[in-house]
Amino acid sequence: MTINLKVWRQKNGSTPGTLKDYRVEGVNDHMSFLEMFDHLNEHLMLRGEEPIEFDHDCREGICGSCNLVIDGIPHGPQKGTAACQLHMRHYSDGATITVEPWRAAAFPVIKDLVVDRSAFDRIQAAGGYISVNTNSAPDANAIPIRKEDADIAFDYAACIGCGACVAACPNASASLFTAAKIAQFARLPQGAPERERRVVRMVEQMEKEGFGDCSNHGECEAVCPKEISIQAIAEMRREYMKAIM
Repeated sequence: MTINLKVWRQKNGSTPGTLKDYRVEGVNDHMSFLEMFDHLNEHLMLRGEEPIEFDHDCREGICGSCNLVIDGIPHGPQKGTAACQLHMRHYSDGATITVEPWRAAAFPVIKDLVVDRSAFDRIQAAGGYISVNTNSAPDANAIPIRKEDADIAFDYAACIGCGACVAACPNASASLFTAAKIAQFARLPQGAPERERRVVRMVEQMEKEGFGDCSNHGECEAVCPKEISIQAIAEMRREYMKAIM
C-alpha cells in the first residue's frame, strides 16, 4: 500500500523545523511503524537525500526510545502500545500520517524526530541508591511483602521512561514518570531507608528540569504504553508532603 507522511524535519536544536511531505510506496501490512520508516529512509538514501533521524533500540516496547507523536498522539492511536509495536495494518491504503517529535521545553530537539530525554536520567539519579545488605542472595521470602503492595510496585516499575506522559500533558509535566519511580520503592521495604530523601530530591529535580505542574488532566495515563495509573501521582504527593513535614 501507499502511505503519505508529513514528517517533522529539523537540522538541529538551534534551527527552525518544518513538516515535509513524503510518499511511501510498497508498504506491507505486516511492517511495524519503524520498519516503514526504515523503508522510507532506504529510498531517500538511494536518491541521495538525507535520511530521517528517529530514535529506537529494542523495538519490543521495553526501552522507551521510540518517542514519536503520531497524528497528535504520543506513540500513536493504539492504546497501551509503544510506537515500535504499532503496525501498518492499522492504516489503510492512501492514509496520511503526521509524525512529530515530543514537544516539551525539557526535551529539546536534537535532530528531526530525536529529542534529548536526559532530564529523566537526572531525575532518577537524584533519587540516589537503595540500601541493601551485601553477601549472598537473601531468601525470596526473607522480607514479607503484602501481595497488594508487590503487585502495585510491579505495575509502577513497568514505566519505561519514554516521556509520552510529558508529550501528552498540556503542562508538559513529568509527574507520572517521577511518581512511578518514587511509588514503586515507597511500596517496598527495600525502599524505606532513603524514602523521604528520595521523594524530596526527585521532585525538586523534576521542577529544576523545567517540567510543568500536574493539573490532573489525565492525558498522561491515556497515552502511557504501560498504562500506568495516575494513582501514582497521588502517592507521590502524599510521600512528598510527609517528607517535608
